[in-house]
Amino acid sequence: MGKRSNFERREADFYPTPLDAVPPLIPYLRGSGIRTFAEPCCGNYDLVRHLESFGLRCVYSGDIRSGQDALALADYGAIDCIITNPPYDTAHRRKLMHALIEHFQCIAPTWLLLDLDWASTRQAAPFIPHCSDIVAIGRVKWIEGSKHTGKDNYGWYRFDIRHKAGPVFHGRDVDDVTPIRRTGICEHCRKAYELQRSSSRFCSQACKQRTYRRRLTVTSSVTRASAPNPPIEPLDCSEAFRYVRHTKDTRRKRRAEEN
Repeated sequence: MGKRSNFERREADFYPTPLDAVPPLIPYLRGSGIRTFAEPCCGNYDLVRHLESFGLRCVYSGDIRSGQDALALADYGAIDCIITNPPYDTAHRRKLMHALIEHFQCIAPTWLLLDLDWASTRQAAPFIPHCSDIVAIGRVKWIEGSKHTGKDNYGWYRFDIRHKAGPVFHGRDVDDVTPIRRTGICEHCRKAYELQRSSSRFCSQACKQRTYRRRLTVTSSVTRASAPNPPIEPLDCSEAFRYVRHTKDTRRKRRAEEN
C-alpha cells in the first residue's frame, strides 16, 4: 500500500497481493530457472496461489499472524528463491522491512514487492548495492472492489548478498509482459495444464475422482502379518486308527494274557 493513500492503513500493513502484480515478474523467474520458492509473509496465501498458477511450487509459507516469525527462521528448505510482499512499516521508517531485506538476502535470492520511490531514499542506500534487478509493474489495485488503483508505482526488487554492483532497471516494455495464460501441475497425473481458476488442482474431473478413490482405499497394516499355518497333511486312516471286533473267545484270551 502506497504512502500517499487516503485510506486508513490496515493492521500489520496487511494488503493481499493482487494478481496483476505477478505477470511482469514471471519472465525473470523463468529466465533464471526458478521453480521453487518460499513465502514467509504469506498473509492469506494470495501471492502463493498466484505464483503457483504459473507453475511454480511453494516449499514454505508462513506469516507472523499465524505464529511464524520470518526473522526467527534462517532456513526455508530446498528453495530457489524467496518471493514476498513484505510489510512496509512506514510509521517506524520501515525498520521492519529493512530487517527483512537484510535477513532474507542472506538465506536465498529474494524478490520483494516495493514501491519504486524507495530506491531513491537514504533508507535504501545500504541495501541498493545488493539489489541486482528492479522490475517495474506500475500502479496496482490494492483494495479489492475499489474503482481506483494505488497512487504509487511499484516494482519487484531482487536482493542477493553476493551481488554488490547495484540494480539493473527493467521498464514496462511490451516484451516484458507475460500474457495471462496460467498453467499448473495436476496433482494426480503430474502433467501441465491450463488453469481456469487459481485454486484448481486437477487437469480433469477424471483425475480428481481417481485421487479421491485412492485416498479411500484401505492402506496396508504396519504390523507384520503372521506366517500362514502349515498345511494339514492328510492322515492315513488305515494306520492311525484300527477298529478290531472282539469276540467272546478273544476277550477271554486277552484277559488271560494280562493275568
